[in-house]
Amino acid sequence: MAFELVKLTSDDIEQFEADMQEAFNKGAEYYSGQKEDVLPKKDIEESLNAKGAVAYKAMMDGEMVGGTILNIDHATGHNHLDFLYVKDGYQGKKISQQIWNKIEELYPKTKSWETCTPYFDQRNIHFYINKLGFHAVEFFNKYHKESGEEETYAGGNLTGMFRFEKEMNNNKN
Repeated sequence: MAFELVKLTSDDIEQFEADMQEAFNKGAEYYSGQKEDVLPKKDIEESLNAKGAVAYKAMMDGEMVGGTILNIDHATGHNHLDFLYVKDGYQGKKISQQIWNKIEELYPKTKSWETCTPYFDQRNIHFYINKLGFHAVEFFNKYHKESGEEETYAGGNLTGMFRFEKEMNNNKN
């Protein structure tokens, strides 16, 4: 199957958001057993409209099967993976790995990547640590911040989230 990562266009956004929400909801349902909306559309839109945001759709044989939203800081090289998803029904086909491989190809000057994922999503934790080489560096919970302020990332509340970092070993300037 032919895989490509293509910049998202305005014509793609509605389907992209719907597919991402469904993928995140199915993942949460798998672990909690409850059907709930875990990714509000406003969080996706906030990420898409953020300074430095770039979004891609993953295409296989002409069909959108996933995607990603990144936040790229060309000045520092410290970039964020806000969202990465594989469309429901396409998991287990190594699409996430192909998306990530292409991201690293597209941004060779990156010094580090950062992302977050929920504590309960063992599949994501396995993927980021064991497949991609990220390291868990922080766990957000009710004891995390003494000030009691709510911390957010890509528009969402961070409570119950792991923060991961991946330092890139490249000599490109």
